[in-house]
Amino acid sequence: MIDGKTVGLIIPARNEAASLPKVLSSIPVEIDRIVVVDNGSTDGTALTARRYGAQVITEPIAGYGRACLAGLAALADSSPDLVAFVDADGSDDLSCLPPLLMILVHGQADLVLSWRRPVEPGALSPQQRWGNFLVTWLIGIIWRHQYHDLGPMRALSWQALTALGMTDRDFGWTVEMQIRALKRGLRVIEVPVPYRARTMGRSKISRTLRGTLLAGSKMLRVIVREAFGK
Repeated sequence: MIDGKTVGLIIPARNEAASLPKVLSSIPVEIDRIVVVDNGSTDGTALTARRYGAQVITEPIAGYGRACLAGLAALADSSPDLVAFVDADGSDDLSCLPPLLMILVHGQADLVLSWRRPVEPGALSPQQRWGNFLVTWLIGIIWRHQYHDLGPMRALSWQALTALGMTDRDFGWTVEMQIRALKRGLRVIEVPVPYRARTMGRSKISRTLRGTLLAGSKMLRVIVREAFGK
């Protein structure tokens, strides 16, 4: 709990058993409920998460958005005041999460996003940098708001989250959230935070050509859908 507000944390994880111990050990005490969504892992991710005291939800069909939606469904029984999302690979600096949450507590924003400032070589791949630039540039052209990043660490109120009506089940989740926040008139703040190279292993998306192409095409489809759909 932070200044009287309950906080739920969702951590999508697919084959992150090696990195989860460090991530779960560094979660701030302000977090009331930790939900790790095992997104079709084959390496004991769920067992590791339970060992460190997290609630584990299983979403067997791979997809970042699917994992986030499953985590939200798990939190719905308690409806925490604030909801945060972080990655399971150890690249997010979780000591920065309480300051992000305090921005919400003080009523300065409805959605707070991490603006990744790499502190280690290779923390962001060239394709990630290019993809971030392209997507945020397109959002700026269409919705007249210049984002700096699509950072995975983010926090928002439960009320704001409900207003967004999130639906994307794949790589377009972060883009959909940031676009819909603008369309719904939410107040958005980006906060520069340190960003590290993942703790162990290799990214399933950003470090592979196939994963990069799939993620990029999905994000572009989300932009088109949000711009020209209902």
